[in-house]
Amino acid sequence: MTQEKSRTHILHTDGLARCPWPGQDPFYVAYHDDEWGVPEWDSRALFEKLILDGFQAGLSWITILRKREAFRKAFDGFEPAKIARYKPAKVEKLMLDAGIVRNRAKIESTVKSAQAWLDIEADKGFSDYLWDFFDGKPQQTNRKTISQIPAETDLSKKISKDLKARGFNFCGPTIVYAFCQAVGMVNDHLVGCHCNAKCAALAYRPTTGGNTRGKK
Repeated sequence: MTQEKSRTHILHTDGLARCPWPGQDPFYVAYHDDEWGVPEWDSRALFEKLILDGFQAGLSWITILRKREAFRKAFDGFEPAKIARYKPAKVEKLMLDAGIVRNRAKIESTVKSAQAWLDIEADKGFSDYLWDFFDGKPQQTNRKTISQIPAETDLSKKISKDLKARGFNFCGPTIVYAFCQAVGMVNDHLVGCHCNAKCAALAYRPTTGGNTRGKK
């Protein structure tokens, strides 16, 4: 076991204990504190995160995070209905955009994934579809060290297989598990991290008074 994997948390200069993976980078720390592990119920936002996780394959997440605004601009705010209509000329334009990861297979896959998203959204809602794998509430793992966090799980394998069957790509079990951690379907903030309890307190979907599709 490496020293990094055995660590339970890092105490920062602001006096707060955090998971060790964001290090001391203020940009990454802000993402850790404000976004990672917070339950996301919005169908469009879930689509965006899943696509960005797919673009991360072979890269670091911080690389994608720093390019996120450029991705949003290039992909029309990750509105699936717009992306689903992209023509080859749009793909070629994206291949010239230095602000994003210019990988043709991933760009073309995003178009197909948007089309698959529309089918799922029309059927039951993309958010409901994903959260149903977790019975509608986040898993609280209460892990103490980084070494206890798996790269994938039986459930992430199941979700990956189902997503691929519906037309998604670049969504292997490891990518799916990272996605589930990030959008709060799995609370993998370590027990010593100040965000663990905060995310656990957000374990239930806010009451919307009706259909939850596309809503927070």
